[in-house]
Amino acid sequence: MAAYPTPHIDAKPEDFGKTVLMPGDPLRSKFIADNFLENAKLVNNVRGIQGYTGTYKGTKVSVMASGMGMPSMGIYSYELFNFFEVDNIIRIGSAGSINNDVNVRDLIIAMGASTNSNFARQYELPGTFAPVANYDMMRLAIEEAKNAGANYHVGNVLSSDTFYDVQADANDKWIRMGVMAIEMETAALYMTAAYSGKRALGIFTCSDHILKGESLPAAERQNSFTQMMEVALNTAADLEKL
Repeated sequence: MAAYPTPHIDAKPEDFGKTVLMPGDPLRSKFIADNFLENAKLVNNVRGIQGYTGTYKGTKVSVMASGMGMPSMGIYSYELFNFFEVDNIIRIGSAGSINNDVNVRDLIIAMGASTNSNFARQYELPGTFAPVANYDMMRLAIEEAKNAGANYHVGNVLSSDTFYDVQADANDKWIRMGVMAIEMETAALYMTAAYSGKRALGIFTCSDHILKGESLPAAERQNSFTQMMEVALNTAADLEKL
């Protein structure tokens, strides 16, 4: 019996490309479809989580929002991987720097995703799982970032369950461990991909510098992260050649 449509995605497997870009914000999903994809078609709008499929440089690519936080990312990535025959998900979004060398508007490629979440408990592992990116996707994204002339950084991010952390020194402890930036979804994506036998990568634009008190306005976060979007889309096209 078919597992689709689901309560969250009203589509069929053939409606999606093998690679899906996943911003958190549905409006960013629409922006990418309108400005980068050819013949983009709306394939999902359940709960306002807009998903589009079109072509980019001749490659069928989809873009669909994940919503905010690991529970939301866990739902959408699991369904795409396991019910809609998607092989690759590239999370694109914003992150807050906690590293003096990572500046506002720089790109961040998440080699690993630490977390303060209990998301991994469901797997009942006899230890601690380390959520990491797929190497081939990361390698291709690094090459595309170089080609774009981007200021980029590769390393560990923190996928946090809390946007407003009441522990005043929480960031200091992650900084001590070399974590570059904070976001809220990637660890769940990497774990879901690992469990599903699929591939995943997180690419971010640094929208805030938590240590320096710098930030981009909301409108610019939605519309101006074009370099990150192009790196992700070119990576999606490159994946077709593997």
